[in-house]
Amino acid sequence: MNPPPLASDAIVSSLSINFVWTLVAGFLVMFMQAGFALVETGMCRAKNAAHTMSMNFLVYSLSMAGFFVCGFALMCGGANGIPPGHSAAPIGGPMSLGGCPSLNHMLYVTLGGKPWGLCGLHGFFLGGHAIDPGVAVWFFYMMVFMDTTATIPTGALAERWSFKSFTIFSVAVGSFIYAIFGCWMWGGGWLAQLGQNCGLGHGAVDFAGSGVVHLQGGVLSLVMVKLIGPRIGKYDPSGNPRPIFGHNMPMVMLGTLILAFGWFGFNAGSGLSGSTSRIAVIAVNTMLASGAASLSACFFMWKLYGKPDPTMMCNGMLGGLVSITAGCAFVTPMMAFIIGAVSGVITVASVLWCEQHQLDDPVGAISVHGISGIWGLLAVGLFADGTYGDGFNGVSGNVTGLFYGAHSLHQLGAQVIAAITCILWNAIIGGGVFLLIGRYIGSNRVPPEVEIAGLDIPEMGTPGYPEFITQMSREEITLSDVSEARA
Repeated sequence: MNPPPLASDAIVSSLSINFVWTLVAGFLVMFMQAGFALVETGMCRAKNAAHTMSMNFLVYSLSMAGFFVCGFALMCGGANGIPPGHSAAPIGGPMSLGGCPSLNHMLYVTLGGKPWGLCGLHGFFLGGHAIDPGVAVWFFYMMVFMDTTATIPTGALAERWSFKSFTIFSVAVGSFIYAIFGCWMWGGGWLAQLGQNCGLGHGAVDFAGSGVVHLQGGVLSLVMVKLIGPRIGKYDPSGNPRPIFGHNMPMVMLGTLILAFGWFGFNAGSGLSGSTSRIAVIAVNTMLASGAASLSACFFMWKLYGKPDPTMMCNGMLGGLVSITAGCAFVTPMMAFIIGAVSGVITVASVLWCEQHQLDDPVGAISVHGISGIWGLLAVGLFADGTYGDGFNGVSGNVTGLFYGAHSLHQLGAQVIAAITCILWNAIIGGGVFLLIGRYIGSNRVPPEVEIAGLDIPEMGTPGYPEFITQMSREEITLSDVSEARA
């Protein structure tokens, strides 16, 4: 008879399971890049297909470079540090991966006699003590999440964003824009400490990134769309929107299904543990929210216009996925269905509102990721059922929302603070970076002649569809549009 395994053997086995599960989940999230590329390219015109697809392709490498150099260190370099006056490390690091005591350097400020984390200070270039199996797994998983945020603006600014501006901005996202807010939420920073330091529930809770990933991308998209302006010909002289149809709806719908598939890794992998049954609940909640959102978006459009709109079915489903991402581990299946159904309606309503207010977003990124991201954060404070989350962000007891027995608005208050902080950080810093690029590097927008002819050949040197090159004379755009754009 074999002797019973030693405790150390059990620990090694558990770590191995967690490592493999988290890596596989990360592989699924990385595959979402293909989904984004298909959705965004399909929703654009054929003359911009190579440019839009190229942005989706290169953003992976650009943002990765920034995250490798300094983004990961700023975000996670102090996650397992013990701040002064605390007896335990704050949650936020890869605790289920065995912990990484080498990542123990955090920049803090002391207010009210309590330390508040600002950013990590260790792990630049993944050097020094950061060379650790747990850190490597965590870096990989965090990198593909960051890449999602960096990708979102490529759809919102499609068909007029200069490729040079895009490359610089994408590096900035990976280097510090995403990373700093990510530290505040997931790296043991001050938003995660709202529970420990102020008694606001468990602090800001975002299990898989409705705020950290999606709201950041949505706010960046909103600010940049406002600054760059609408596409030529999108609005008539009276300011009324004209329809500009994408060139490949099957591509859009296939991309949406790929994103929905990858989202199971996005949400169920975010516990960084494959040895817990909670991943099954998370997967089911993710599925229910996405289906409910697609249904509500479909029937809402049917009611408004008498026809179900395939693009809104897709945007509704994606909005539902965004909205359940923050609370997927904390809500019941019924609440997941409701959260998704609400998201489908508000996503469609937001897309229509943006179009009427000259926020020209070809793919609906502002609404899908921004509005649904806010709703996802708030939903935790309302619908968390109090059955999970003991110890989350260093606070004992399970995460409980207002409708499930929370004795106060504390958890909802922490969620509101997180949402407002995310909006302000990305609007000010992201918008500032975008303006600086346009002022000192070159215009953020391509010239009007290039925009009308299509960005593929002028910007990329090759068309997406050689047999589909559109002559300028065939465009339903007048020279007055060019003059107006230049003005």
